[in-house]
Amino acid sequence: MTVDPILRTRGLVRRYGPHAGVLGVDVEVPKGSVYGLVGPNGAGKTTLLGLLTGLRRPDSGEIVLDVARQHVGLVPDVPEFEKWLTAGEVVSLSAVLVGQSSTPARVADELARVGLADVVDRRVGGFSRGMTQRLALAAASVTDPELVLLDEPSSALDPGGRAAVLDLIAEWSERATVMLSSHILADVQRVADTVGVLRAGELIYQGPVQTLLDRYLRPTWLVRLRGSAEPLRDRLSRADWVETCDDLGTGRLRVSTRTVEDGERGIVTAAAAVDARVLSIVPDEADLEAAFLALTGPAGAGPADAGEPANGASGGAA
Repeated sequence: MTVDPILRTRGLVRRYGPHAGVLGVDVEVPKGSVYGLVGPNGAGKTTLLGLLTGLRRPDSGEIVLDVARQHVGLVPDVPEFEKWLTAGEVVSLSAVLVGQSSTPARVADELARVGLADVVDRRVGGFSRGMTQRLALAAASVTDPELVLLDEPSSALDPGGRAAVLDLIAEWSERATVMLSSHILADVQRVADTVGVLRAGELIYQGPVQTLLDRYLRPTWLVRLRGSAEPLRDRLSRADWVETCDDLGTGRLRVSTRTVEDGERGIVTAAAAVDARVLSIVPDEADLEAAFLALTGPAGAGPADAGEPANGASGGAA
């Protein structure tokens, strides 16, 4: 079933002199999704989010929002607030600016959710960068947004703070659409169901996270044996359905195959043929970082050869 996008762009271009911030980008963010925007430094992630929020103007192209602007929440990569305001006043003012009211209890609740329960009345001029980022999350949450745009929301946080932010994103996703940019790919994989990959201002993949993993990573298994792995390694290395077979030592092999079915059927059959004493055969868990490197590296698929259009449901190239 096709889900209508809450946000989409067509041919979005933003240039900085001779350089392209984003170039012909077609983004579609499905309503109710968590959309992760990833890419190398300088790929255009912050520029794209700035265009979507109106903080930057495109040179050409269009942006279509299926939600009123006052129902869009934003957490920039480096949030700033007036230094003389207290944390509570920042959150309360955020609600007022979009035409809502907030009670002291609601403000306290929002600050508690981001780990700032004990600084409600403290002026924000002395906040660390991590505390300021948490405050920005609370200020966005209090407005009950239908669409939340987050630019590197956990970049200044320690592991505990990152976990809290990911929990908040998961909570948001139950009632809103979330779009976040991040260079921490494990975080994106944990919370996002849809991903867009930017490289040099171009959207080279857009679609489900799992499709990206399936398309750009070879099926791989970790095999543990009792005794020598050499007979099984030799047999697998000669099989035409095996891409690589690496001996990891101490009776362990990492085996990559052409297809999932090849691995599921062939490894067991090969082990039986050489009378190998198998302790375990488990899939080597695919992660977004490996798929990202496969897609964006020198040997990765580029805009001309990645497959389906980037704004298609199953991913592809811009």
